[in-house]
Amino acid sequence: MGTAEGVVEGRWRSGRAEFRGVSYARPPVGGLRFAAPAPPGSWDGTRQAADFGPLPPQSGPVQAESAHGDDWLTLNVSTPDPGATGLPVLVWIPGGAYITGVGSDPAYDAARLCRAGLVVVSVNYRVGVEGFGHVAGAPANRGLLDQIAALAWVQRNIVRFGGDPSLVTVAGQSAGAGSIAALLTMRPARELFRRAIAHSVPGNHITPALAREVAAVLAGRFGVAPTADALRDVDPWHLADELTAFGGVLAADPVRWGRLARLGVPVCPVVDTDVLPQTPWSALAGGRADGIELLVGHTRDEFRLFSVMAGRWGTFTDDDAQTALDLFAPKPHGAAAYRAAFPGATAGELLETVESDALFRMPSLHLAQANMMAGGTSYLFELCLASTTSSGVLGACHSLDVPLAFGTWDSPAGRGLFGDVPGPAALRVSQEIGDAWVRFAGTGDPGWAAYRPDRRLTRVWDAESVTVPFPEEASRQIWEGHTPAPFDIATGRG
Repeated sequence: MGTAEGVVEGRWRSGRAEFRGVSYARPPVGGLRFAAPAPPGSWDGTRQAADFGPLPPQSGPVQAESAHGDDWLTLNVSTPDPGATGLPVLVWIPGGAYITGVGSDPAYDAARLCRAGLVVVSVNYRVGVEGFGHVAGAPANRGLLDQIAALAWVQRNIVRFGGDPSLVTVAGQSAGAGSIAALLTMRPARELFRRAIAHSVPGNHITPALAREVAAVLAGRFGVAPTADALRDVDPWHLADELTAFGGVLAADPVRWGRLARLGVPVCPVVDTDVLPQTPWSALAGGRADGIELLVGHTRDEFRLFSVMAGRWGTFTDDDAQTALDLFAPKPHGAAAYRAAFPGATAGELLETVESDALFRMPSLHLAQANMMAGGTSYLFELCLASTTSSGVLGACHSLDVPLAFGTWDSPAGRGLFGDVPGPAALRVSQEIGDAWVRFAGTGDPGWAAYRPDRRLTRVWDAESVTVPFPEEASRQIWEGHTPAPFDIATGRG
């Protein structure tokens, strides 16, 4: 297969052609470490594209295949027919709290989407300090710049794989959805895609002042200055491991770090003057960016996953709930409003409601609203189907939608959430989500009415799916007029 840079040779797998580990930028190491992505070089002859590329340094466990090396900025293309023309293209941006995430995760296998007629591209980009650490002498948000470089590669090359460069949909979940929210407002990105799918949009952004403080403390753990020149001498995987440990440092000092301590994740997109001048919500609502065709939503029990993973489900006290309300409910009256709106809630239910709202549900809702205000068309959903493992404790938790959308039942994520054999309800909802993605990528309409402020119609995916007014109305009213604001030194500390 010829590309603008050279010839690549992939493989046929399960009725589709796959090209893995294709470089879309030069390896960001040596003098290019902490730099904006550099265009890939060209080559003579044929490069093998049978294996996934090397993982960018990760701060946490990853279930993925990879090669060894420093060619971190690669992508994978799955196409049902390389000889076709005009196929819709879906570019998947992995999530992982901005500290982990790779396109080779088996939960993202594109077999089902390819069978439905999509060309699917999954992207590796820099995460953690490499991609989002705010260090002197380096551009901010390098992970977002990587994504733009990958989208530019798609525009140059996807027609050779049967795709239509004018029918590109970017899609992602969690940090991938947060990245897409940012891309919606970044001028260099907007001409590179037509539509967007964003599942569980996080509200995490950070000011340069607080991001510099995080970088200074982290670099100090290596005895170096928080600059690109100094950190280039630190092994990138050692730096990623230290970032993991630094999450524990945040949690141990809530007085100093406030909401960052609660999240345990010290890096996220920086609202800077160059790459990302405003949060996506303010940029869209304020007229800085135009709207788009957007499919966006969240799960019902977003925070449950984190409660269970931390071993805290069922143990939260009223003091825990009050701390969560004080940190995350909108000021000045949000904490009291939650207690009034949910008078019968237990401490655990109250804590999970406010943290689900603050971290994912309200940012997703507000992105739908802001996109509509900017002239776009938004389609809203909520996933209510519960996990069938762990006696149903996980509920409709964060990340449940990923194996449903891809139909990846044999992946670790699929088995962990639905067991070895998914039930009929899971299979039906999975088909509905996949069909909605395919239809939206091709036509801009997922199959239900668009969101409007007078009706707020939402597709609720469940054993019996329905389209109804927004189900989390009590939370919506509490958060009306309160869009996510960047963590700052004052708010970051509590």
